[in-house]
Amino acid sequence: MTDITETPGGLESASERKRKEAYFTASQTQLIWARFRKNRSAMIAGAVLVVLVLMGIFAPFLSPYDPTIAGRNKDYENGAPQIPMFWDHNGFSARPFIYGVERTRSIETNFRWVTKINTEERLYLEFFVDGWEYSLIDFNFDMPGDSFDLQFKLFTSTTHLFGVRDGKIHIFGTDASGKDIFSRTLHAIYTSLAVGTIGVFIAFIMALVIGGVSGYYGGWIDSVLQMITDAVRTVPAIPLFMALAAFVPQEWSSETRFFFISIILGFIGWPTLARRVRTHLLSERNQEYVLAAQLCGAPANHVIRRHLLPSFTSYIIVDLVISFPYMVLSETALSFIGLGLKDPVNSLGVLLQNVSKADVLLNYQWYFIPAVFFIVLVLAFVFVGDGLRDAADPYADTRK
Repeated sequence: MTDITETPGGLESASERKRKEAYFTASQTQLIWARFRKNRSAMIAGAVLVVLVLMGIFAPFLSPYDPTIAGRNKDYENGAPQIPMFWDHNGFSARPFIYGVERTRSIETNFRWVTKINTEERLYLEFFVDGWEYSLIDFNFDMPGDSFDLQFKLFTSTTHLFGVRDGKIHIFGTDASGKDIFSRTLHAIYTSLAVGTIGVFIAFIMALVIGGVSGYYGGWIDSVLQMITDAVRTVPAIPLFMALAAFVPQEWSSETRFFFISIILGFIGWPTLARRVRTHLLSERNQEYVLAAQLCGAPANHVIRRHLLPSFTSYIIVDLVISFPYMVLSETALSFIGLGLKDPVNSLGVLLQNVSKADVLLNYQWYFIPAVFFIVLVLAFVFVGDGLRDAADPYADTRK
């Protein structure tokens, strides 16, 4: 029997009463999540983003071949994508397969090497195959000379998700040097996300410290810090990187250049969040709960860290998520114009350098596959950020 209660607004069931109680007793995180789930586009984008992040993290396991020159296929340079099939003119097969390739010289091509598809040779797709050795965590930071060298590897293995026996499979094709574009794309997603993560982390710490101090103390401290903030905001990124690129030693390793780019992006990306933190603290520092904490003898860093910033947590999280695509875009743009990461590092910007060539536009359209992943990655961040921004105000529906 349903429990019905009469209220001033009419009859109310037990389930409705529990739902209202849950709403008014929910935490801020629960309210944000409840509103975020109602945004279908944000939920779909979140699922896509999770898949892309996992693809980047487990890129070595998902990649059938080494993305560097060591894993190139010299017999299939500029090769078209090989899509696994289940049937052809020879009949149906329960196991997916691709055709083998042969590299021969022909009179028709003045005895140059040409690659031909052998439609009579089937190479069957296999899972959890043994291949090149990799480490899911492979850190190598080597400064020029003997000043500093740090290297460690974790979770080393030789098992890969798929492959073929007595041949190679390239589901996204190969580039001019024979490197597998699928493997390069997965590693590029990881590199671009890693650059964005480090850059956002540095910007996040600097924004909280500078914005928190500026908003809490005000006065001449606020004026000085805001002058610094405005000065950093006026620094153009591309001319800055052009100047830095001229002073970067050529002997720097790809990992060192990677961290250098990440740090610079972080140092020029903090002013926007710092301004928002400052504005919030300026309006909140005179509230009664802040005065009570000060009267209890709490130091300034405790008041900022335990009372002021937590009241702004949801907006900080939203700002961080929205900052990610801008960091990825910055890295991609700088690498695309040759001022950021370079080969042999695999990043989305490095891979997009090849699509601007006329020969690629006419003959090798599969070079654009990394560009599709780049667009999807940025759009996923944008939709998730928009969804979190709308959900950050849990009481918006009550004011409608």
